[in-house]
Amino acid sequence: MTHSIAMIVAPNGARKTKQHHAALPVSVSEIRAEAVACRDAGAAMIHLHARDPQGAHSLTINDNQAVYQQVKQAVGDSLIVQLTTEAVGQYTPEQQMALIRAVRPEAASFALKELIPTQEHIPQASDFFHWVASQNILSQYILYSPPELAEYVRLVQNGLLPEQKHHLLLVLGRYHQNQQSEPQDLLPFFSPYFSQLKCRWAVCAFGSQEAQCLTAGALLGGDVRVGFENNHLTLSGQPAISNAEQVASMRQILHSLNIQTLDAEGLRQQLVS
Repeated sequence: MTHSIAMIVAPNGARKTKQHHAALPVSVSEIRAEAVACRDAGAAMIHLHARDPQGAHSLTINDNQAVYQQVKQAVGDSLIVQLTTEAVGQYTPEQQMALIRAVRPEAASFALKELIPTQEHIPQASDFFHWVASQNILSQYILYSPPELAEYVRLVQNGLLPEQKHHLLLVLGRYHQNQQSEPQDLLPFFSPYFSQLKCRWAVCAFGSQEAQCLTAGALLGGDVRVGFENNHLTLSGQPAISNAEQVASMRQILHSLNIQTLDAEGLRQQLVS
């Protein structure tokens, strides 16, 4: 039986530099060009990290507005453009929320543990996430562990998170030594809470077994996130030429398994229904 999944590309992340890979897109023009290439390779969504003029991760409104507008201008509706709110220990929940309120991107990603670091933050975060849904901004909640999945389910059941217009990203192996993920890292997420999910979910993974992890997730019905943020090596362990090459390679693996890939409009319809 065939099914369709979406490929998300995360081309740069918050921490990597050109010392990690010369083709890592850092400037606005580089990120814009990579977005077009990844779309053409089969990506349905791009996960953007803006950088400041020195190349460092930035959640400032000006830096994010610039990269978001340039990428949207280049790809239009042919790619879902998602802004990150990753704090990297530098930004507060209030700053993360202010960014999305100001830019109002089509999509945004949120680590629940960053937006809700304590129980006292729940009312503020709940108001914000319901506002995000009311603005038709597609939320992606990032979960790093099965306990975080359980907390997500509890928040949805209690009406503290909206039930619709969002997506989950399950992060595999984030705290392993040297961030080396393995396919079996997905198994603990399949708790009783997983059967209660009413939304689409995706997997991302680190290191040399990224493709194996993503393939396992796709076979189980999940979307996949590929790209230099998590891994910049090919299956053979050599540096990839580009993010677009990683997207094309993953698409080839999926199609060889009779798993079809969604384009941006196909994914958009799935996420807003």
